[in-house]
Amino acid sequence: MTGRPEDGAEPGMEARPAADVADVPESTLPEDAPRIRLPVFEGPLDLLLYLIRKDRIDIHDIPIAPITRQYVEYLELMRELNLDVAGEFMVMAATLIHIKSKMLVPVDPTEAEGEPQEDPREALVHRLLEFERYKEAAGVLHQKGQIRAATWTRPAGALPSFDDAGEEILEAGLFDLISAFKDLLERRKTLLAHEVADQGKSVDQRMAELLDLIREGQSLELLEMFAELQTKAEMILTFLALLELIRLKRVKVYQRGLFGAIRVFRPVGPEAAPARPA
Repeated sequence: MTGRPEDGAEPGMEARPAADVADVPESTLPEDAPRIRLPVFEGPLDLLLYLIRKDRIDIHDIPIAPITRQYVEYLELMRELNLDVAGEFMVMAATLIHIKSKMLVPVDPTEAEGEPQEDPREALVHRLLEFERYKEAAGVLHQKGQIRAATWTRPAGALPSFDDAGEEILEAGLFDLISAFKDLLERRKTLLAHEVADQGKSVDQRMAELLDLIREGQSLELLEMFAELQTKAEMILTFLALLELIRLKRVKVYQRGLFGAIRVFRPVGPEAAPARPA
């Protein structure tokens, strides 16, 4: 790594203070919209590592400008989706902006002749590598737990059965879902620019509708849940309803390989919980 300004840095992308990043317009959500709390491992480092893997970036040579832009976009969408974004996310956003600003500062010619300049990204890369090792270790333990659980009798249809024989099926994470939803919003930006009044549905109502779309033991492509929706408000409501169903273990989400298409699966058996806890 070097301390020079990165190739492809965008001069027009000015560093925004953390306060500006926090000024995200509130989304129009029904009163019963749940406040989604993020799991322990799905924090700022996990999001940053997800973006690096998704774009197949060399972790030792992170292009700070585009990564910062993507991180802030995800952060703004998460806040709009009523996700409980902790202060650590804002700290990471400020850290990325600070690193970007340091990399844009020209190197002093007199100092360049001396010892090699310290790369502003070095401390962040060290944190990411250490975090990646912890995640891999946790993944191994989780896999062992799944193997042990598989030795016990499981109800028929407890796991999804997809048509793609031999293709690896992975359980999708929160950032996989947010990424797919973000891509969907981008593709339908023109349509969503013309908002109309919504039908005033509650999250409970939308959850029931989603369950009606999927029979027990069957799965549905994630994007099919949004095919008939005409407004951004409807799409956000649907996404929140899906997250709540996942939290209540009423549905599970899987994808074909890393960053692959996501399907929503409804397990077989008695419903574990009512639509929403009392």
